[in-house]
Amino acid sequence: MREELARAQTASIAALLLGVGAAVAGATAGRNSGGGQVGVPAIMAPQTAIQRSLLAYVRTQEDQADHAGLKFLAATHQSPRGMVDLFKRLADESLYQSAHVDPYLQTHPMPAERVANLIQAAKTSPYWDTKDSAELQLRHDLMRAKLSGFLERPDTVARRFPATDHSLPARYARAISTYRNANLRDAIAQIDGLIQAQPGNPYFYELKGQALLEGGRPTEAVTPLRRAAQLSHGAPLIDTLLGQAMVATGNKALAGEAVPLLKSVLQRDDDITDAYSQLAMAYGRSGDLAEADLAAAQAAAGRGDIVTARQLAARAKTRLKVGSPAWVRADDITNLQTPKQSFFRN
Repeated sequence: MREELARAQTASIAALLLGVGAAVAGATAGRNSGGGQVGVPAIMAPQTAIQRSLLAYVRTQEDQADHAGLKFLAATHQSPRGMVDLFKRLADESLYQSAHVDPYLQTHPMPAERVANLIQAAKTSPYWDTKDSAELQLRHDLMRAKLSGFLERPDTVARRFPATDHSLPARYARAISTYRNANLRDAIAQIDGLIQAQPGNPYFYELKGQALLEGGRPTEAVTPLRRAAQLSHGAPLIDTLLGQAMVATGNKALAGEAVPLLKSVLQRDDDITDAYSQLAMAYGRSGDLAEADLAAAQAAAGRGDIVTARQLAARAKTRLKVGSPAWVRADDITNLQTPKQSFFRN
């Protein structure tokens, strides 16, 4: 895409220069005869053609992505039926709108055309009638339940997952909704029931730790979050939550333990801005004010607050050994012009 944009930009500049040349030539030929207007279409027509060419390229990429999806489903012996059903639904929802648009000015193929091409390719799959495994379906249902519990209103969750539904996903959604609405005691009882049903599920332990942490009981949150981190094999977001709980306890020893944990998170995924914030607090509780300022500066940079990032980095430089890796990172931040987050890898 970058290469295509670069080509389009080059063509656009060339077309603009030719158009300007045509405008100058037209003006020279004589303003009274209208020749001065010849440059306008000379500039606009190539620009429109370049735009349409770029959009055609993007539509081709989208079409290839659809077929790649079919390829991946075939490689994993899964049915493409669900993919086709989803695209049909999206096409139906956009049917009226798509009837009033220029198909050559769209970033995606037209819905009806897209579905037709998809069906033709999908029907050739030997796995068209294959059913998802019970394990995969349960994972999917749990994911939907988690989204519902966190994002939807309590009454919506209650309607979608009534108390008469004793399935694991329904219990999961209700437990999340219960804790989100400040009924911590009942929520913990429900979450413990989930853990009993699936003791190897890291996300149930994560939920318990998150509920305890947000309920003002960080010391109790550490144990389930440790188990969640262990079962998830160090998922960065779970490790970040564990580090946050450790810092929130106010225990200096746990804060010291959180430092290498959060540094490990950022080495794996330095886009987790909150990990920088928690690392700053961990360093602060451990008494390392220089590193605390540096981590706080990195957090501010990640949020796009360049002014604060520069101020904190400048203060960190006064406490760090000149020329050390930390000092160099701080110096980089003091010279920032735009938000950056990738300071930790070096």
